[in-house]
Amino acid sequence: MKLGVIPNLYKDKDLNITRSILYWFANKDIELLLESDIAMKLNYGNNGFSRDELYSHSDVIIVLGGDGTILNIARQSSQFDVPLFGINLGHLGFLAEAEISDMYLSLEKIINGDYITEKRMMLEASVDGSEEGLKELLALNDISITKGMLSRMITFSVFINDSFFELYSADGIVISSPTGSTAYSLSAGGPIVSPELNVLVITPICPHTLHNRSIVVSEKDEVRIEICEENSEVMLSVDGQDSYRLLPGKVVKVRSSNCVTNLVKLKQRSFFDVLRRKISER
Repeated sequence: MKLGVIPNLYKDKDLNITRSILYWFANKDIELLLESDIAMKLNYGNNGFSRDELYSHSDVIIVLGGDGTILNIARQSSQFDVPLFGINLGHLGFLAEAEISDMYLSLEKIINGDYITEKRMMLEASVDGSEEGLKELLALNDISITKGMLSRMITFSVFINDSFFELYSADGIVISSPTGSTAYSLSAGGPIVSPELNVLVITPICPHTLHNRSIVVSEKDEVRIEICEENSEVMLSVDGQDSYRLLPGKVVKVRSSNCVTNLVKLKQRSFFDVLRRKISER
C-alpha cells in the first residue's frame, strides 16, 4: 500500500506531526510518499515526488490540516480520483475524518482496510468571454459571487437552465454542493443537505427583499448568473479560497462536475454524527 502525506506547513510548522507519522509507519509494510521539499526537510531518503506524482502514485492521500487544506487538495487531485483522508489540525474540521487524539487508531484502520470511500459531488463554473484561467473553475464546497470591499449591493439575474428565476439586489449569491451546505451557504441561511444527495443549493446573501429563500435544484440543472451592467465591483470566489474579479455584464454558469472528491470515511462515523458534534463545538 502506498500512502501520500501532505501537511499544511502553516498548521504543522515544525513538521512534528508529519515526522511522528513517519516514525509510526517505520516498521509497517507501507510505502509513504512525500513531496520533494518535505522529504528533504525530514531527510526522508529519496522519496520526494512532485504533487502530481504524489496524487498518481498513492492509494490514499493523508491530508494534515483543516477544511481549507482538504478543499485545496480536493481541487488539485480531482483528475486523479485518489481518496483523501483528512486529519484535522484546524478548527471545525467537517471534512477531516480524524483528530490528532485518535490519529494512530484511525491510521491503523486505513492500513487494515476498515474504511469506505465516499464520493462527494463537485461543482464547475465558467465565465463567458473570460481569459483562459476563468473558463473552467472547480469547487468542492461552493461558488460564490459577492460585492467588492467598498461596493454597494450588486444586482444580478438568476436563470435555472434557460428559465428566468429572479432578479436580485443583494450582497451576493452562493451556489453550493451538498458538501458546501454546511459552509458559507449555511451562514447565509441555506439548508443543510446530506452529502448522499447530488443537488445544487442556491442561496442569496442578504437580499433586499421581504422574503429570502434558498432553492435546491437537480444536479442536471445549470445555474446562470448574469451580472448587471451598473455594478462597479463584483468578485467570484471558489471554495472561499481563489478569487477573481468579474466585470459588469459577465455571465457565470455553474453546474455539477464530472469530477468527484473521494473522501475516506471510517465505518462507525456518519455525517449526522459529525454534524451534531461539530455544530455544538461552535
